[in-house]
Amino acid sequence: MTMTSYVTLYTPALDFILQAVACTVKESVLTDILNSCKQCNNSSLILHTIMSSFKPAYVAQRAADFVDMIIHCSDESIPLYSLLRMLGLCLNVCPPPSEQRRHILTTVWKYISALTNPAEYIACVEAWIQYVVANFSNRDINIILGDIIEHMSPNRNFENFYNELKVIVSKIVSYNQDFEMLLVMDNFLPLIDLFQQETIKVEVCKNILTNNFTCFTTNDPVTTNALMFLCTVLHDSVNALTPEDEYRQIGEILCNIIRKVDYGRDFEQQMNFYVEARGAFSNIDTVLAELVQRVNLLSINTRHIVKGIHTRKTADFVRACAAYCFITIPSIVSEKTRLELYMLSGKVALFNQCLGQADACFKAVLSMLSDLQDTTVKSETFLSSFIREFLSTLVVVPDNPERGVLILLKGLLNVIRDMDWNKQNCVLGSLYINVLDLLSAMSQEEYPYHVDRVESNDALYGSDPKFLSEINTMCSIIVGEVLTLLKELGNCRRQSQLAVELFLRIALRADLGEKALSVLAQNLWQLSLKNGNGDVKYMAKTKEYLRKYSIATSNIKLHQLVDKMAV
Repeated sequence: MTMTSYVTLYTPALDFILQAVACTVKESVLTDILNSCKQCNNSSLILHTIMSSFKPAYVAQRAADFVDMIIHCSDESIPLYSLLRMLGLCLNVCPPPSEQRRHILTTVWKYISALTNPAEYIACVEAWIQYVVANFSNRDINIILGDIIEHMSPNRNFENFYNELKVIVSKIVSYNQDFEMLLVMDNFLPLIDLFQQETIKVEVCKNILTNNFTCFTTNDPVTTNALMFLCTVLHDSVNALTPEDEYRQIGEILCNIIRKVDYGRDFEQQMNFYVEARGAFSNIDTVLAELVQRVNLLSINTRHIVKGIHTRKTADFVRACAAYCFITIPSIVSEKTRLELYMLSGKVALFNQCLGQADACFKAVLSMLSDLQDTTVKSETFLSSFIREFLSTLVVVPDNPERGVLILLKGLLNVIRDMDWNKQNCVLGSLYINVLDLLSAMSQEEYPYHVDRVESNDALYGSDPKFLSEINTMCSIIVGEVLTLLKELGNCRRQSQLAVELFLRIALRADLGEKALSVLAQNLWQLSLKNGNGDVKYMAKTKEYLRKYSIATSNIKLHQLVDKMAV
């Protein structure tokens, strides 16, 4: 047994004795104990026990004395590195007086740097790095990092001390007050490169990128490149075997970093960054979706700056934004995300008067709807909501003169007609009713809402008889489809509800002077009451509302219809 191993047998007993003393006596007694240690030629065993047992504040106030005692120890029962490490742990809890801090670091680091055993060296660095980061400048930290690299690189020593290096990096990131300056240090990224094992390197990069980001934004190219390097490590670790939770976490981290890079009003530079990020992070859906969202926001901000009046340069830029989104979205695996982003990008393009790009996005929506595979996306709850949103958008989308009248709406009708709907729920019937609402709005001389500086069909056609005739034809087809669905439903509550909805559209929006429509309205009312499936209270209130409405609008035909309505 070596002397060092033998002496450590005394440590538990000495620790217990001095801890008991430190808790029960005055500080003057502790000072006497320290003086006795000096008289014993600075016994390393007693000195180590004093530092581990006394309060850190006591050690910190006398840090310079402790440093002097450590370097003048006359025995080697406790190694020098162990004494230096213990002092560092004490000073982490309570730093010494400010005027002594640099002198202490300079003196101590001279001995730490002289350690030739990598295990002893890294043990000391692990204890002292917090003291360095918390009390000194980034220049000093950079020097220390360079010293660590110099000691760990020979013979690939770093491979044996990944855990210690992880702790060191964690402390640097946690206690550093200027994260941006940390990233641009000459020795910070080379320190990260010491982690050659992928799983550990990913863990370290994840730790770095999830710290110090509360109010942090940057447009510095060096900082941005450093962030991209760290993010690329995370992104490249993702593969088919990556657990879902890990995949999600990495996606969130990368999205957060993308939000932190902000070039202000230099939109072209911002766009260049998003192009670079798309190339670097192409394997994670959430990141691609975030990039599409950010580019759409860039397009909207451009419009706000020019107040909707685009110059040639800004018009080209927003078209480039629309093209970026259109190119990026197909790379996303999730069908639901693709659908939603095509819809959003189409709206943003329309808002920026990019009619061709908007039309391309909406056609992509139709193409996707006709070929859905994901059962979640094919759920009637999602599809009905999404299609209604699409219909509300089509109100303001102008027709493409080269493709015919209401071509997008006709395409949507063909798609939803071919979908596999649950006949008992009759969601298709409700959607047809919504299409009638859309066609009714499109037949007005002025639409209920518009997109600024975009001429909708009310301005393009100006109540042209051919356009109105096309709308009437489509309405007739839709009504016929709904009547077919009513017949297929048979006698049930859902049939009654759908019949009432169609009745209200005809009563309020159709020309009741047409005998066929008036008769159809009466038949629908009777169908809704058939076999007691209708809600009598609701039907009574509906009749009363129609009576008041007919009087208020002087609609004689509607008033006559109301008189024929039995409840």
